[in-house]
Amino acid sequence: MDRREFLKAGSAASLLACFPASLSAIQRETREGSLERRALGRTGEKLSIVGFGGMVVNQATAAQASSRVAQAIDAGVNYFDVAPTYGNAEDMLGPALEPYRKNVFLACKTTERSKEGSRKELESSLRKLRTDHFDLYQLHAVSTREDVEQIFAPDGAMETFLAARQEGKTRFLGFSAHSVEAALALMDRYDFDTILFPINFATWHAGSFGPQVLEKAQSKKMGILALKAMARGPYAKDAPRRYPKCWYEPLSVPEEAAMGLRFTLSHPVTAAIPPGDETLYAMALGLAGRFTPLTEAQAQAIKEKAARQEPLFKYPQWA
Repeated sequence: MDRREFLKAGSAASLLACFPASLSAIQRETREGSLERRALGRTGEKLSIVGFGGMVVNQATAAQASSRVAQAIDAGVNYFDVAPTYGNAEDMLGPALEPYRKNVFLACKTTERSKEGSRKELESSLRKLRTDHFDLYQLHAVSTREDVEQIFAPDGAMETFLAARQEGKTRFLGFSAHSVEAALALMDRYDFDTILFPINFATWHAGSFGPQVLEKAQSKKMGILALKAMARGPYAKDAPRRYPKCWYEPLSVPEEAAMGLRFTLSHPVTAAIPPGDETLYAMALGLAGRFTPLTEAQAQAIKEKAARQEPLFKYPQWA
């Protein structure tokens, strides 16, 4: 391990040791009868601490999609996130969200790494979602060294992103990543406005996955959005899969789901996106409405629980 990597590892270890982290680093706005809102990095925006993931309306009827969106709006959700890879979620979310569009923060993503492919997907997403711009457009699920190089190569997706912002088709630029290495590399290459990344009790403690990224994103004053707050871990072999929209085993018991959400939201992140299953999402809305930060004793109990879990992600991943 070279000196730079040693210092990174030491810094991440110190961040692990000081959890629960102070929420004084992020502006919080409590709202009577509604979800707490938090500042999104340096953007000037404030988002609900729970977002609406597009998978919630994947394979829904038009009536179901409208009902689920209305339920979220009524609870105080103002952050919606979707992607073309979420089945027909864009087709269903567009009409359902249209009556509320001017009052919400809409984020979309692309897995395309080329200029041509990402431009085509951007235009398609705008059309399906019935909007002339996104508030946030993100590189989606960046995981490998090859992904990063393709994005920043000539005729790579980054050219589309920069042009889209100049054209007014997106206000902010961000990315989601599923490896620590990819997230760190992207933050080194460009000053993105936001990051969407797994912040989960088991990956954090049992996988050493997350502290490095959170620390760097904070130092760059980025908006930090969280995935997998309500994930337990990988499905055990031959285990029944009761939630087809979840590729991982979710925390489906309310007490455990509350623990997962509280762990994530006790960090200085802006918002968490719950699982795409509609019943789990409804549970998350109720739990988030009663959010309180973890105490030190509760954080220690979660750390001990995490030690018995198999995490979804581990660091390092790249050889």
